[in-house]
Amino acid sequence: MSNKEKGANAERELIHLFNNTDGWSAIRIAGSGSSKYPDPDILAGNAIRRIAIECKATREDKKYFSQEDLDQLRKFCQTFGAEAWLAIRLPRQPWYFIMPEDLAAAGESFVISKEILQRKGLQFEELTK
Repeated sequence: MSNKEKGANAERELIHLFNNTDGWSAIRIAGSGSSKYPDPDILAGNAIRRIAIECKATREDKKYFSQEDLDQLRKFCQTFGAEAWLAIRLPRQPWYFIMPEDLAAAGESFVISKEILQRKGLQFEELTK
């Protein structure tokens, strides 16, 4: 299975979580990141909140994000009126959700470690309360 397929499967997993939660709906934006326009991987919302999510599943204990990825997510959210969230899935762990501001600078990119993610991140049930 290619990395692209793994990413799409991870995104679909989140779509099912949102759509199976009372009051929430979500859609996956196929091909996100390949458009000339900023677009997140997932849009989810209920009657009160709209959230745009960049999803990442990794086998590593750290996940890196480029400045460009974060800038595009922020730009989309500002224009669309949505909250910006990063969804990260580590091996044998639940999904964690973290805001881009919680990432640490790492040279020209930004990083989140497993320890920080588990300490600061929200799990799905906490995000959707």
